[in-house]
Amino acid sequence: MELVMAPWMSPGSVTERLHLFAAAYSAADRSGAGGGLVEEGEDIEVLELPFTEALAQVREGRIDDAKTVLLLQWAALWGPFAR
Repeated sequence: MELVMAPWMSPGSVTERLHLFAAAYSAADRSGAGGGLVEEGEDIEVLELPFTEALAQVREGRIDDAKTVLLLQWAALWGPFAR
């Protein structure tokens, strides 16, 4: 895993800082269907999209979570999908 950025979410008003990581993986790395640990109250849905589709969803406003948008931008500009 690589730390790609650690932005402050709202400097001056809160002390929340995100640490965003990225790592390469393949289908062979997958250990299950996802879902998280029921005993810890996790309900995680794994959703994989082609990169171009994810970018299109950002443009359309369908992906609007700031953390996800930042990581997609990183991937396009400096990460594995940089040209």
